[in-house]
Amino acid sequence: MDNMVDDKKVNQVDDSGKGYEPDPGKGHELPPGKGYELPLLLFAGFRTLIDRLHAELARQGHPDVRPAHGFAMQAVGPDGATASEVGRRLGVSKQAAGKTVDRLIALGYATRTDDPADARRKLVRLTPHGIDALRRSAAIFDELRAEWAQRIGARQLTAMEDDLRTVVPPEAFRLDAAGWLGGP
Repeated sequence: MDNMVDDKKVNQVDDSGKGYEPDPGKGHELPPGKGYELPLLLFAGFRTLIDRLHAELARQGHPDVRPAHGFAMQAVGPDGATASEVGRRLGVSKQAAGKTVDRLIALGYATRTDDPADARRKLVRLTPHGIDALRRSAAIFDELRAEWAQRIGARQLTAMEDDLRTVVPPEAFRLDAAGWLGGP
């Protein structure tokens, strides 16, 4: 990876590897430097999957779905949620969640209904169109994973997933990527 965007170096991290001391007991010798490439490669892999997913979703009748919509539909969940709950699950303000919910409603992916447990509250619920988008997304992700297995080998892919599970704590699986990427 040459770390270039539009012919300009985007990471000015010193590649000299200063300060790197491999743990001799682990048996894992790393080349010096290049630590900055790991998050870039992980993000590029994520971005590649998401871009391919949305291209295929568009081809399958969901041209308006954006990555933030997928996170929001997951936050709504099968039982519905209030806009405040969606905001908390996404790590964004109630106002930001409300705008995303409004967009999902305008696109036909969600609807607002009265909460049967509390008439003062409105629940956001997925429509059949929204559920279809999520089901298609799951199937497309399975296809993309199969393509990766074809390219790098099923064992390598499984080993990579296992290794990532080893270093990624369970609490890291959260829907708040949109809020996290956007900052405070």
